[in-house]
Amino acid sequence: MTKYLLTVFTLFGVTLSTLAQPKGTDPVAEKNIIITGRVIDKDMNIPLEYATVAFFSKAENKIIDGCITDTNGNFSIPVAKGIYDITIEYISYKKVTLSNKNLTKNENLGTIALTEDLAALDEVEVIAEKTTVEIKLDKKIYNIGKDLTTAGGTVSDALNNVPSVSVDVEGAISLRGNENVKILINGKPSAMAGFSDSNIFSQLPASAIERVEVITSPSARYDAEGTAGILNIILRQKETLGFNGSFNLTIGNPDNVGLSANLNYRTEKFNLFSNLGFRYSAPPRISFNDSKYSVTTEGGVTTIPEYERIIEDQDVDRINRNYNANTGIEYFLSDKTSLTASLFYNFGKDEDLSLNTSDRYNGGSIVERTLRSEKQSEDDNKYQFALNYITKFNDDGHELTADFQYENGSEDQSTYINENYVFTDKTNPDTFQNENVFSVEDEKEYLLQADYVLPINDKSRFEAGYRGNFRNKLTDYILEQEDISDGSYFVNDTLTNIFDYTQNVNALYTQYGTKFGEFSFLLGLRLENTQLKGNIDSRLTEEELQTAFGYPIDTSFDNNYLGLFPTVNLIYNLAGESEDSEENISFGYNRRINRPNSWFINPFPSRSSRTTVFQGNPNLEPAFASAFDIGYLKRWDKLTLTSSIYYQYETDSFEFIQENTGYYTSDGIQITRRIPINLSNNTRTGGEVGIMYNPEKWLRINSSFNFFQFEKEGEFNGIDYGTKNTSWFARFSSKVTLPASIDWQTNMNYRGPSATAQGETEGIFSIDLAFSKDIFNNNATISLNAQDLLNSRKRRSTRFTEGIETYSEFQWRQRQVNLSLIYRFNQQKKQRERPTNGGMDDDDMGGGF
Repeated sequence: MTKYLLTVFTLFGVTLSTLAQPKGTDPVAEKNIIITGRVIDKDMNIPLEYATVAFFSKAENKIIDGCITDTNGNFSIPVAKGIYDITIEYISYKKVTLSNKNLTKNENLGTIALTEDLAALDEVEVIAEKTTVEIKLDKKIYNIGKDLTTAGGTVSDALNNVPSVSVDVEGAISLRGNENVKILINGKPSAMAGFSDSNIFSQLPASAIERVEVITSPSARYDAEGTAGILNIILRQKETLGFNGSFNLTIGNPDNVGLSANLNYRTEKFNLFSNLGFRYSAPPRISFNDSKYSVTTEGGVTTIPEYERIIEDQDVDRINRNYNANTGIEYFLSDKTSLTASLFYNFGKDEDLSLNTSDRYNGGSIVERTLRSEKQSEDDNKYQFALNYITKFNDDGHELTADFQYENGSEDQSTYINENYVFTDKTNPDTFQNENVFSVEDEKEYLLQADYVLPINDKSRFEAGYRGNFRNKLTDYILEQEDISDGSYFVNDTLTNIFDYTQNVNALYTQYGTKFGEFSFLLGLRLENTQLKGNIDSRLTEEELQTAFGYPIDTSFDNNYLGLFPTVNLIYNLAGESEDSEENISFGYNRRINRPNSWFINPFPSRSSRTTVFQGNPNLEPAFASAFDIGYLKRWDKLTLTSSIYYQYETDSFEFIQENTGYYTSDGIQITRRIPINLSNNTRTGGEVGIMYNPEKWLRINSSFNFFQFEKEGEFNGIDYGTKNTSWFARFSSKVTLPASIDWQTNMNYRGPSATAQGETEGIFSIDLAFSKDIFNNNATISLNAQDLLNSRKRRSTRFTEGIETYSEFQWRQRQVNLSLIYRFNQQKKQRERPTNGGMDDDDMGGGF
């Protein structure tokens, strides 16, 4: 900002001096000599673009001329003959003054080398850290790069510290308590988001993130998917000339080793960037289930359960290895045009060993114990190739961007399951069948996108664009079961299948924004056509499928949905032209869609448990939602207050229900299934408030609170699943600079209890703690953090199904302690930001008015 202010002041002084010329004189005619030169960084010998050069006339005692340097650091300016003090300035560098220069003819001042001002640099860093949120017409932008508690952690850890966002114990991401969130990387869907699967976020390092955009009222430019809104994750990309980067090493307990490198080489014509990482972790997972069974009567038939109570303890030893690389080149075709090509690759190899002890009770005494062992191995390969083109027709924002992406992912999973009796009161009990499960998933996706921005004047702009997403996922599932008589294996024809799923989305959008007085608005309209196609290749007939799954199954479907999605975003500035504070009121409306993914539609059940299975529903249709949001922002010198109230009404919303299948295991235990359905209507109302307070240079406080109420209506198979419930979550974060320049950060999170028609979940409280210190002349930082310090991040819930009441505890990852060292090199010298990655930084898309 200071750099631009210097430029403005220089040019402003020149303008005033020109206006002050006596009438009848021609200032241009008097500028009969040309002064040239070049400005560079003394230490790195690189040019400094946008350095200011000012000419102070000794005769007139004022600045009469000035200019700025080009991309090569050169300047050329006509001036009148005379004696001048010439000053050369650049942000964070010491000013150079050439005193009493007597200019009488064309002259080249030569190369002028500026030296970095370390004191000024420190000041800039403090200011940059102070503001951690920006409010735009359609989003809030959170800079999470300074979060110490995520050092050595993952993207999931970083997201869990963003206001309005929460990540549950299984890694599911929700926004304002709603899990239907669209995840974007640099403004676009990406293989880095695991094809909309958040699991990959538990592998990628948090250090790769620069900021997160929370978009609760998306404009028409964004995909209409995600009824809760959009999270846009912006990855780091250096804007520093020369070769620079950083290395990050992490070790932790439970076993956690990570090594990553961010490397960047930038010249005036191109920018080479790469992010490389390896991660090894072995986080144990535990779960506990206590199920009580009761006598049921249905249709005059009474069913007596085999056991009164079953208690299951599961311990999972996991080994995760993950390699990722993101590399590319940005080539500047001109000052206003660039072409970027990048390649992302991720390889993961996981090995899990699960031991599940099951105790069965009758009459209050244990009568049987079994041990189930599952050995699972999984190889994941994902890569993405992307091309981006951007051209700026002028400096007023008139631009065109075009994107192409191709993504390919493959997941190969093998699971070997066996179960044996530890003891039993039965005589000659049935032997358990061993099972082998093989699943291969191949996924491909293409993206084509073009965006055009046309400023109408300095306060208005028009935008239009197209986006096409074309995705296909092929799942090949084979279940082998043991033949008890001879120990051989045969293929289970009932469950073995190939599911081919295609989702194609074509969209056109247009939007218009303007500002008049203190009022700004952004109006948009998006037209989307969604095609959902599926084909089930099974050895069963459609009649057999219907009998097996209990509802009609269409083995081949092709559904099209055409929808209009209007968006309205308004801001009214209450502070006017005040420089002491910022205050505004915002209003947002948008219509959204929730499309079922292949996992929700595939009707063949999972085999992760003998007694509880997940089963997709091929009859699912998209859900549609209308959302309203009213926000208030007030910013003082040291305090920022953000708040909003919101309302959402969703039709045909997806809900997961659990019901008895009517089937039993070989040892007489009822089999239940979880299945997604379109459960009529869902209404959500809530409010949130956030406070950021920086009373002193050494203290930063950040806190937020979100309260919401949801009401659902609907029934399935004659059972009413309607419910009404309230819940809330809160977070508190403080960062304190201790003596010896040690930073101490504490994050506390609480997710309140919630309930559905079939159960309730208890609240979850957790604390993260971190310390860090800069070392090696501030070129390195060492951090120690503890995630889930109290080891309390566990989900405790009670679920009710006909004839069964189950209490469960689940902990995805236990307390984690990490020690991290990051080393930076050549990252002090900054250059003016140039257009990169097709406008991935979309901050000015509405908030710039």
